[in-house]
Amino acid sequence: MTTIANEATGVELKAVIDGVAEAWADNNPDRFADSYTADATMVLSGDRFFRGREVIRQVAVQQFKTAHKGTTLLQNIVDTKIISDDAAVVITEGGVLAPGQSVPSPERALRATWVFAKQDGKWLVSAYQNGRLADTPLPGE
Repeated sequence: MTTIANEATGVELKAVIDGVAEAWADNNPDRFADSYTADATMVLSGDRFFRGREVIRQVAVQQFKTAHKGTTLLQNIVDTKIISDDAAVVITEGGVLAPGQSVPSPERALRATWVFAKQDGKWLVSAYQNGRLADTPLPGE
């Protein structure tokens, strides 16, 4: 059963995800990183692991100047789980869009897990992990 509180929380979580996408589109590493908790973790496809808002900020500065300059994010929410009043998990599908794209190319198509924590009344990303949708099947599949 969805409650009004859960609906409101879902809207707030979507706003954070949309804010991350807007920061990305603006190549704004500060706004991007400020969406994360101070001790956030980020695991990206290609076995990349980052710990802490300031490290995430440094990575964003570098990426927005190089590989992701001019790109945008597509993040469609496919599942939301409200764990408690101050914890939630969201699954998104989408990816990195090159200029002029509305659908990511296979090598940039992603599924992501966002773990949110509410701190001082504000939802922030506490942990983020993504994987490419184009990854090869597991052995035995």
